[in-house]
Amino acid sequence: MICLKAFSSSSPLHLPTLRRLAPRSSSSPLRVAAMSSSAAAAVAAPIEHIVLLKARPESIASGAAAAMVSTLQALATQVPGLAYIHAGPVLRLRSPAAEALGPTHLLHSRYATKQDLATYAAHPAHVAAVQGHVLPNALDTTAVDWVNAAPLPSPVSPGAAVRLTLAKVKEGVEVAQLVEKVAEATKAAGEAKGAKVSFGENFSPARAKGYQFGMVAVFDSVEELDAVEGDGKVEEAKAAVRPLLDEVLVLDFVVEAPTPASL
Repeated sequence: MICLKAFSSSSPLHLPTLRRLAPRSSSSPLRVAAMSSSAAAAVAAPIEHIVLLKARPESIASGAAAAMVSTLQALATQVPGLAYIHAGPVLRLRSPAAEALGPTHLLHSRYATKQDLATYAAHPAHVAAVQGHVLPNALDTTAVDWVNAAPLPSPVSPGAAVRLTLAKVKEGVEVAQLVEKVAEATKAAGEAKGAKVSFGENFSPARAKGYQFGMVAVFDSVEELDAVEGDGKVEEAKAAVRPLLDEVLVLDFVVEAPTPASL
């Protein structure tokens, strides 16, 4: 497993102090359900869909942001073909590009086919959630999609910690070269500390703000995610990929178990 944090030669390798954007305790109003099934429908080659959301400060204070992510999470039971969905707060911003963009929440979903993703996008429940909750409460959105190029699935379970990496390649570098190099580096590094990865070339550039590559690394816990920092094989893998990259955005989030409904 590799994480592309600080691969860009144009970005400082010493990142700013980690910033926690939302509490993880059960009392947090932003704590949301994360699963559409207990095993997160681990598809061998999933279509990955990521949306980064920068919520308005007043929406966070009023609870409207919490309603937004709850409404998005509820799509799990409303949209056919949706294999997995998580909506919730960002845990930490891990790169200068992430700090500059400033997302506070994100949505991560998976599909067996591109057609299933298209069906989700056009479904009335999804359109209503976007128009009624996302547009009024989000200052900015960024979205990327990719087909998993990793050889193994990366199932997500409640309590998992996920590191998301988005990247732009240097001028003259093909994204396919980056995908190939990441595949090689991941194989060389092995499954560091038990992480499972999904990565690939973004096929939806319209809302991607120039990001051409996406990757998620799934860990069983935040502690396991933190333990990969400084791992020798991971650092070697980073060094192998760094020359191809112009900019990287890295952030972490946690998939929390559903909160029981009050009777």
